Amino acid sequence: MEKANIIRLVILIIILLSGIWLSTHEWSGNFSIGLGVLMGALTGLWLLSLTIKDCGIIDIFWGTGFVIIAWLYAFLTDWETMGLRNFIFLGMVTLWGLRLSIYLAMRNIGKPEDYRYAAWREENGKRWWWFSFFKVFTLQGILLWIISAIYLPIFLAKGNLEILDYVGIVFWAIGLYFEAVGDWQMMCFKKYPINKGKVMDQGLWKYTRHPNYFGDSMVWWGFFFFSLAHPQGIYFIICPIIMTFFLVKVSGVVMLEEGLKKTKPGYEEYVRKTAVFIPWWPRK
Repeated sequence: MEKANIIRLVILIIILLSGIWLSTHEWSGNFSIGLGVLMGALTGLWLLSLTIKDCGIIDIFWGTGFVIIAWLYAFLTDWETMGLRNFIFLGMVTLWGLRLSIYLAMRNIGKPEDYRYAAWREENGKRWWWFSFFKVFTLQGILLWIISAIYLPIFLAKGNLEILDYVGIVFWAIGLYFEAVGDWQMMCFKKYPINKGKVMDQGLWKYTRHPNYFGDSMVWWGFFFFSLAHPQGIYFIICPIIMTFFLVKVSGVVMLEEGLKKTKPGYEEYVRKTAVFIPWWPRK
């Protein structure tokens, strides 16, 4: 078995074990309700994808899904006892998640289905209509459910902001900046026909080949610092680890760069001089 497949298998086992562990603790009731709500929403989204023949709508839903779960857990945890730190965190999740969904909606609506889903559709033929429910919607739904489990200890921990919460806000702010500004810079770059086929190597893209993915990871590490206000918050470190792993090794950096190296002249040189993930000064 290839090393990459072994790593993916280990991560899958970790995700399953995490789900089992979470289902045996004080938050198990809310955690189970979260899965039900998510799968209900994703089932409806899957039915819509069959009508419009586009599984890419799951990408638009991704950020909103985290917002829905955050508000659900906030209400289930006892809305009346929510403190300032809880409302601040809820605002952070909402701003991050809705921005991501709005950006992807602006980018994807009216465009052909994403090449990843289009390739899977072609590979699976007539069975894709039902197979897509498991390969795309159920799989991403479970991943969203496990990663968003980090909200559980955050809403259980009441009180005022503490030092680690401020650290979390700084991480979140840096992450949101890199993600939002990176997306905006790329959108502006692609607007001009003269840039077609060229490599974007300006702005934040001069310091990291994936400022949006780096930003996304930073946001989740910021959320982790908020979880540390709860005695068992440290265990939820698995959530940002899983998110970062998928951004770098599965659905983010690796998958995107495989295609870019084949289709964009000059990308190999860009790879040589530019940091892959964590921003750094470009090499000469």
